[in-house]
Amino acid sequence: MHGTSASPQRLNAAQRSAHIREVVLAKGVELRQRYPILNHQDALGAGILAFALVGMIGSATLYMTGDMAWWACLLLNAFFASLTHELEHDLIHSMYFRKQRVPHNLMMGLVWLARPSTINPWIRRHLHLNHHKVSGTESDMEERAITNGEPWGFVRLLMVGDNVMSAFIRMLRAKTWAHKISIIKRALKVYAPLALVHWGAWYMFLGFHAANGIAYLMGTSIEWSATTLSVMQVIDIAAVMIIGPNVLRTFCLHFVSSNMHYYGDVEPGNVIQQTQVLNPWWMWPLQAFCFNFGSSHGIHHFVVKEPFYIRQMTVPVAHKVMREMGVRFNDFGTFGRANRFVRKETAEAQEVRAAQA
Repeated sequence: MHGTSASPQRLNAAQRSAHIREVVLAKGVELRQRYPILNHQDALGAGILAFALVGMIGSATLYMTGDMAWWACLLLNAFFASLTHELEHDLIHSMYFRKQRVPHNLMMGLVWLARPSTINPWIRRHLHLNHHKVSGTESDMEERAITNGEPWGFVRLLMVGDNVMSAFIRMLRAKTWAHKISIIKRALKVYAPLALVHWGAWYMFLGFHAANGIAYLMGTSIEWSATTLSVMQVIDIAAVMIIGPNVLRTFCLHFVSSNMHYYGDVEPGNVIQQTQVLNPWWMWPLQAFCFNFGSSHGIHHFVVKEPFYIRQMTVPVAHKVMREMGVRFNDFGTFGRANRFVRKETAEAQEVRAAQA
């Protein structure tokens, strides 16, 4: 099966997945031969991290000195932070400094500091590697946590951009007290310490400004203490430089990721059914803050070992072979099906049930 000449009709799902893998890996090899710099993977990873951190600190500094508007700082830092998310994902798959624990763990720590809204990356490693093994099933805790498989509505909208709200709603839904307590314990463990501070400050920011807004509408004002005002001044600055950018980035990433992964009725181990390519023009504002995740992440399910920038470079070739082998593109029906793949037999079973009803 060389080139893209394989006929999908004659191949089973595993053979089609293998063919996609072969074509995409060959493109990666070709890119490395054409651009030798791509062979310096550790240096590129460290360089991209340095670029993202300098970018975040630089725009924060310009905002603090009054040389950059708050919204420009927020949008830029959301973009820079999205680079560090891609780096964390590559680090989880041990793509940088695989055999050098000190620089590897230093990078893990720095990408976490750039995104304090997220769970501990060393804990995420276990969740993410499990995601690859059981993608699309109830055991896929990583995707379930970001609302994959939830019916669309106001509750999912609340959960998709707010990790703590997502855990809180799952706790409320839990049937037994033992289950509720286990969800609380787990959330505290995975989100300590950074995300607890980040989301706590975000709620203070929202609460403070909502209270002032309501008071203003009622024709009055709140006499806050000097301490509260000085704390809120710090939180307001942090909201522009780090909290707001990560709330925006989280929403964009989780919205795209939870809808490009299928849930509930995928065949175990069938990579063709795990994801779709989600890249319509109207999702570009979202893709901008999750590094084109909807377009490129599906490739990663077939070829796990390529870093994110090479995956991005292989998109034209990868999309062509993925389409030929039956991977779905822009299946917007997923929004109405709570991310179900809806295999043929499932659809037939639904028809039988409807006829019997």
